[in-house]
Amino acid sequence: MEFKEVIEKRTSIRSFSPDPVPVEDIREMIRLAGLAPSVNNYQPWSFILVTNKKVMNKLATVIGEKIESYPSKDSKLSANVTRQVEWYSTFFRDAPALVVVVLEKYESVWEKSVELGHDEINRIRNYPDIQSTGACIQNLLLAAVDMGYGGCWLSGPMVAREEIESMLEVKAPSQVLSFVALGKASKDFKPKGKENLGEKIRIIS
Repeated sequence: MEFKEVIEKRTSIRSFSPDPVPVEDIREMIRLAGLAPSVNNYQPWSFILVTNKKVMNKLATVIGEKIESYPSKDSKLSANVTRQVEWYSTFFRDAPALVVVVLEKYESVWEKSVELGHDEINRIRNYPDIQSTGACIQNLLLAAVDMGYGGCWLSGPMVAREEIESMLEVKAPSQVLSFVALGKASKDFKPKGKENLGEKIRIIS
């Protein structure tokens, strides 16, 4: 598949066929994901691959309970929105595979020359570790498309990040950053329309 076609074909897949994804295919997707640019080439990421349905269901249950624990507005709309948010945060339970993306701590070269701590430098630089891992996840999603699969990047589950980390035994300073659901799409999903960016480009010459 041509590179442009891969980019244009990618769309968020939330409905999967039950066909399993071979582990070797996911390993290849992750290998390609790891070729993304990263701060100081530190590659501040690791991955947990979950294909066990019991574990997926436990994760989804914990996330759903966390979402429902937040105070809700007393309205029918609020109840409907909460159900929608819960579904968008837990549909991964029906995916053949779930990649949990873990953010690892990196050391900034700048730390060696200034009287600033790691966290302060990271904040000043606008979190290059998170930016780097976002590039890695994008590579993962594009690799999935190129290999005939679909995927979806989920941030919703992070409302229960501490509970997820406890279940998956992820210990500080590492932290779970996001989920990526993977599998064969249940049907041919067309990419959503995107806005014309011509009006959002400012040229300084």
